[in-house]
Amino acid sequence: MQQDDTLLLHLNEAIATIRDKDSLFKIVTTKLRLIFPFDIIGINVFDAELKNKRLFLRDYYGADDQWPASPNMDTFTPIAGSPVEKLVADPYVRQITLEDYIGDYPAFEPFQRLSHMGIVHLTTVPLRTSGQLTGFLSLASRRRPHLSEEDKKLLEKIGPLIAVAVANTLAFEEVARREQERTLQLNINNALLSIKQREPLFRAIAEELNRLVAFEYFGIRVQRAGQEKMFQAFAEFSRATPDAPLEALGPNRDADEALTNAEGIYQQSTRLLQSAAIYSGPEFKDLAVRYPRLRYVYEHYGTRALLVAPIWQRPDSAAVLTLSAARPDAFRPNDLATVLALVPQIALALENLFAFEQIEELRAQVEQERSYLVDEINTSARFGADSGTFIGSGPALQQTLLRIRQVASTDTTVLISGETGTGKELVARELHNASPRHARALIKLNCAALPAQLTESELFGHEKGAFTGAVERRIGKFELANGGSIFLDEIGELPLDLQAKLLRVLQEKEFERLGGTKVLHSDARVIAATNRVLADEVAAGRFRADLYYRLNVFPIELAPLRERREDIEPLLRHFVQRLSKRLGKPARQVRPADLAALQAYAWPGNIRELEHVLEQAIIVSQGPYLEFAGFAAAPLAARTAAISTPSNAPLKTLREQERDHILAALQRTNGRVSGAQGAALLLDINPKTLEARMKKLGIRRTVMG
Repeated sequence: MQQDDTLLLHLNEAIATIRDKDSLFKIVTTKLRLIFPFDIIGINVFDAELKNKRLFLRDYYGADDQWPASPNMDTFTPIAGSPVEKLVADPYVRQITLEDYIGDYPAFEPFQRLSHMGIVHLTTVPLRTSGQLTGFLSLASRRRPHLSEEDKKLLEKIGPLIAVAVANTLAFEEVARREQERTLQLNINNALLSIKQREPLFRAIAEELNRLVAFEYFGIRVQRAGQEKMFQAFAEFSRATPDAPLEALGPNRDADEALTNAEGIYQQSTRLLQSAAIYSGPEFKDLAVRYPRLRYVYEHYGTRALLVAPIWQRPDSAAVLTLSAARPDAFRPNDLATVLALVPQIALALENLFAFEQIEELRAQVEQERSYLVDEINTSARFGADSGTFIGSGPALQQTLLRIRQVASTDTTVLISGETGTGKELVARELHNASPRHARALIKLNCAALPAQLTESELFGHEKGAFTGAVERRIGKFELANGGSIFLDEIGELPLDLQAKLLRVLQEKEFERLGGTKVLHSDARVIAATNRVLADEVAAGRFRADLYYRLNVFPIELAPLRERREDIEPLLRHFVQRLSKRLGKPARQVRPADLAALQAYAWPGNIRELEHVLEQAIIVSQGPYLEFAGFAAAPLAARTAAISTPSNAPLKTLREQERDHILAALQRTNGRVSGAQGAALLLDINPKTLEARMKKLGIRRTVMG
């Protein structure tokens, strides 16, 4: 009896003074063995509803190598369907043999393992706190212990003491866990305040989290509206061994080299995305069988456990954190709770980084726009560059202005057609300036000005190393025009392969840079222009029909100058005033005969040709009147007479007029097409466009020799 009292006293002192779980239950086990012979001691605790159980403690005596070294001590399993349900139904100190239960519960793995170890006898002691059943103490032995009634009464007294020790330990562990979480949250908040770059910030979060939760892989994956892939890596870190430092996984790494590239799960199972969970053991193996990516990491990296913690689920985006490890029991419910407690901080980190990166993108875009606009001011065509208005009042111009007013306030795609020099760019500028997008830039690209590969780079941009000479990343015109307008001049010259890519931008508003894999988006209004008849180009197979119909939503056709003869005089006055000022010459008058000749001329080069003729006249004139002797190497009146025909004579076709005009320009340049002394500069068209026209009209340079 004295020995019993001493045992109870020692247990009381240990429970009152020792807070460390391992130290406390080492003393409990040692003291109990002095009176009760047993080989293994175990403590199971129950939830408040007595529905689930979990192993709280297990200690061995000569059996350490026969039981898993790292059991999962925090996993609750159902009481129903296990031998424990009989103990709960009638809780008292009892002695049982495994044979009494194995027949009813043949699949109960702990009993199978105990039997394999030669353990055949169990003494079970109910644990109660304030009269409430909270668990069971089990003493397992190879030989049947002979317990007297006094021994059983002693065990009944010990039960409440053990129950108090378990309750205190659980409470202390919860306090310690919450303190660790608070420390972790504080450290992460400090990182949020001090670190602004993506990789250092999330490395700090991963390293802090790893102090509480052991893992080999840390990943944050994000989906945003319009992304082609279901989920894309935002931050990924892994280690080769448990003791190795975390290393960042590169964004362009091979997908098969990801420790836990879980896209397969998210694409095929919404449940796994929306629910916080731990997948381990047979459950993770089942997932590895179903999903190829998980099967890869299962087989090649030995991954056996996955922790999934959704960060948010929104209509326009989703984010999820994943951890993986090689040990099946690496993650416990408390680990999941720890990660979920950090989700608000991680969500804040993501929001801050999204905002910061968006600001940086906007800053870069504004800088690109500024550079573009400065370059445009220095290099853009002179026509309309400083006028900002339309000159004339004829019915053809009024119809054009009406069409502009009708469509300017919308985002509708506009196709401007007309001969070279009719002012298609000026119409595009007016459409943009009168639209809600006027605060952003109008970005221009001449589709005939560059080779196909460079045109694609100009349209969509390129990554560093995408092709020879791509020494840095370049922002494309569509990316630059985001929120503004893009003017695609000479759209009929675009190669067929680029037409397909342009169609995708028009339909889906998405594209990739050359050499890149990231899907980019552009909210740019498209204004296209052509001097070709695109319907004829479609019929000839040189232009995609689907792209034509997508561009030709709202057509605006510009009349040639020969159909706007009433506008020639106001245009002349406008150009004389502007060009005289720019050239530092006096504003001279135009003789009535010359004005009549100018109005009678067919102007195959349209307004641009008129401007150039006037510029030449202003430069060479000396007296009070403009002299047009240099106009096509002949007096204007004589030239007009030469192109005039009797009313009964057959008229030349526009094709013939165009051919004659190009031949005249080539004669003046001795057959030179491009360069400072070339016909292209004289006609103010792109050299490649001129060469295409020459080929179409059957003009060979040899005819000039």
